[in-house]
This record gives sequence, C-alpha cells and structure tokens, in this order.
Amino acid sequence: MSTFLFDEIIFGPVFSRRLGISLGINLLPSNLKFCNFDCIYCECGLSDLKNKSQKPVLPNCDDFILALENKLKELVLKNKPLNAITFAGNGEPTLHPDFEKIIDQTILLRNKYFPEVKIAVLSNSTFLGKEHIFKALSKIEMPILKLDSAIENTVKIINSPPLNFSIPNLIDNLLKFEGKFILQTMFLKGSYKNEVIDNTTEVELNEWLKIIEKVKPQQVMIYTIARETPVSTLEKISLEKLEQIAEKVKKLGIETQISA
Repeated sequence: MSTFLFDEIIFGPVFSRRLGISLGINLLPSNLKFCNFDCIYCECGLSDLKNKSQKPVLPNCDDFILALENKLKELVLKNKPLNAITFAGNGEPTLHPDFEKIIDQTILLRNKYFPEVKIAVLSNSTFLGKEHIFKALSKIEMPILKLDSAIENTVKIINSPPLNFSIPNLIDNLLKFEGKFILQTMFLKGSYKNEVIDNTTEVELNEWLKIIEKVKPQQVMIYTIARETPVSTLEKISLEKLEQIAEKVKKLGIETQISA
C-alpha cells in the first residue's frame, strides 16, 4: 500500500488527532525513512536503515534553527494558531546526533514566539538509556514514548526492534521519568509473515496494563490505523474496543486519550 515521506525539515502546521494544530519537525533524511524500528504500520513505509547503498543525510542543526525561526515568525505575522511543535518525521528523531542541542534551541524559539505552545517528541523509546537523550526529553512538555506491546515476541513482529531491545530495560528507562511522560500504543490486528497479530487480546492487555501501573505515565494515548500502511494484511481496531481498553487504563487513575 502507498506510504509517504516528509520532504522538508519543517512541515505544516497540520491537524493532529492527538496534538491539535501541530507544527511538524523532521530531523531525518527527506528521501528515505531512517529508523531503528521497522514498524509494519508505519505511514512512512518500511525502514531503509539497513539499506547501505543510500547514505542518510540528516538536516544540519543550524539549518534547522533557521528554518524553525523563519516558520514561527511567519505564523506570528499571519496570526496563525498553534498548539504543538512536534518532532516526528521520517523515522526516529532521537537518532539525530545533535538532538539535545536541537531541543534546547527549540525551547528558546518556542519561548520567544509561542510561549504557550507545547513541545512534543514521538519516540520509539529505544535511546532512553542514553543520558543526553533522557535529559533532552525531560526538558519538554510531551515526551510521547512508544509501547505497542508488553510481550517481546509481539514487539518483534509489530516493531522489528534492535536486537538489544528488551521490555525490562524499557521499563527501567520509563521509570526514570517519574511519570512525566506520555505512553503511546498502536492497537491493531491482522497477520504478517504467517504470524497472527492482535495486541488487544486479554493476555496482551493484562501484561500491558501491568507496565502502565508500574511506570505510571501522566497520560496514555491509544490509537489505531488511520492511514495506509506498508503491510496490507493489517486491520484497524474499532472505536468501541478502544474505549473498552481506555476504561481499563482509567481504572488505574491514569488519563487516557483515544484516537480512532
């Protein structure tokens, strides 16, 4: 099925199901996906990280700062509303070598032009063990951290994470935030490479809820497929089912947001 890539450092603002009017940031190559996950539902397609024939070119930090300031100035002059500045783009934003510096500069520019706007980073959570990544994410209002399943075999099928990925290690890293983060989960079902996928089963949800209860995020975002995916055998989860899942989270005393 068709997928797309962001071809600019700054894109939008666009309306986000989860974040409102959001100015998007792509710190990754404009011509290929660059990620250490290979999520089968990713709107950017399957990962090109293992494609050695293409050397990824990441945006220069100074070019990013100039592009962001110019865009924020433009929005102010046109009196355009903005709810969030969101790092997402064509893969995993924390892969950028200047990620901490970029976050620091984004905070300064946000404070200058849109002091009420929140900064969000959509991350797959794999680099939380790196001190500079944890430090950078701790400075923003909305570190949105992925956990699509609490069962490692399911994670392998859905996300194709690095070999060193482990659920216990992820839990330890999430605990360092002391609840000051948002946990995000994509719910879906279907099949891939002869494996049945359904992370909404009772077994899956029970294990997932145990992690939520332990790490206590400030909010849980649950969502399902909304755009075309690179794997055609996937199905979205009904709003009714998502609402049932959300009720289980709310019983733990944790705010929940549904995007269907």
